Amino acid sequence: MNPRLNALATLMARAFRSTTRAARGRMALLVGTAAVAVGGYWIAVHPPVQSVGRGEVVVRSNALTGEASLHHEGSLFAWPALHEVRRFTLRDQVYRPTDSAKAEGEAPFQSVEGLSLGVDLAVRYAIDPTKVVAISKNLPEDIGAEVVRPAVQGVIYKTFTRYTVREIFSSKRADIQAQIEAELKPRLAADGILLRSVQMGQVDLPAEYRAGLDGLLAQELETAKMRYTLELKAKQVEQTALESEAERVRREKAAQAAAIEQVIAAKAQEEAMKHVLPFKQKQVEQRQLEAEAEKLARIRSAEGAAQARRIEAAGEAESRQKLADAEGYRLDRVGRIASEQMARDGALITKHPLLIQKTLADKLSDKVSVIIAPPPSDGSFIGSALIGKLPKGAATAEQQGDSEKEGE
Repeated sequence: MNPRLNALATLMARAFRSTTRAARGRMALLVGTAAVAVGGYWIAVHPPVQSVGRGEVVVRSNALTGEASLHHEGSLFAWPALHEVRRFTLRDQVYRPTDSAKAEGEAPFQSVEGLSLGVDLAVRYAIDPTKVVAISKNLPEDIGAEVVRPAVQGVIYKTFTRYTVREIFSSKRADIQAQIEAELKPRLAADGILLRSVQMGQVDLPAEYRAGLDGLLAQELETAKMRYTLELKAKQVEQTALESEAERVRREKAAQAAAIEQVIAAKAQEEAMKHVLPFKQKQVEQRQLEAEAEKLARIRSAEGAAQARRIEAAGEAESRQKLADAEGYRLDRVGRIASEQMARDGALITKHPLLIQKTLADKLSDKVSVIIAPPPSDGSFIGSALIGKLPKGAATAEQQGDSEKEGE
């Protein structure tokens, strides 16, 4: 065999073996990567750590052993395909049969008369925390729709058929609520559900029954109004009779009191007269004495007044005499002083004759200024020397002008 061919075959065999080993390593790497990716996706979709919120509980069941554990608020591990987790809320829940709230609804209630009516019911319930594990094993997922709703409907439909529409509407509401609670509570408690309360709201009556009920209520109200009116009238009559009786008794008491007062007043007046008569007699005597004393006082007063008048007349006569003497003395003295003054004035005028004109000017007005000038020698007006003389021709012309004016 050719050595070259052997060498070539050997080289090809080595290359094939190395290629095969490289392909196997890459395949393992790809498979591992795919496995890690699938595992990560599975963990992301089904996380092993779950949280429990406030007011919730979680029941974790082991698929292999069948054991169940209860977990409250916090976190827990639940491995996919190994653990099954079921959540329950411990808060109160309310179920309302909305199909039965209206008389024309899909499932109205029936009364004992066979009439359809709607009632707004509210059933408040909660899950018993001590029976959550048993509930998770025995009850379906939707507890409200598959457990609470059938139990409530089985009780309330049967309960309403025992009562009339009027009782459901008005008088037996509390009894109906109590009876529904009494029958429904043990049923729900057997499934681990606590019944809190049952509340009845608005009652929807049939239209015909409502119209008849309104008319009946109107008649009852009218009857009640009439009854209350009659009772009021009877009470008013009774009140009037009582007031009349009270007025009569009051008048009798007042008359008796007035009579007693008059008797007491008469006795008091009689008793007072025993003291009043001597007092009156003393008053008469006192007035007589006062009159006598007043007469004496008036006499004394008249005598004193006459005496005073005589003294006043004498004093007045003496005073008048003295006044007449004083007046005579005054007139005599004044006459003497005037004579002496006239003598002095005459001597002064004789010495100074111009004083006559000054005195005349002073007597005319206190606003006139006096200028003393010597009298003219021709005996004319004393002021002609002050105002000057006009020429004779001017004086004649002035006189003619004055005459013409007077003629016009």
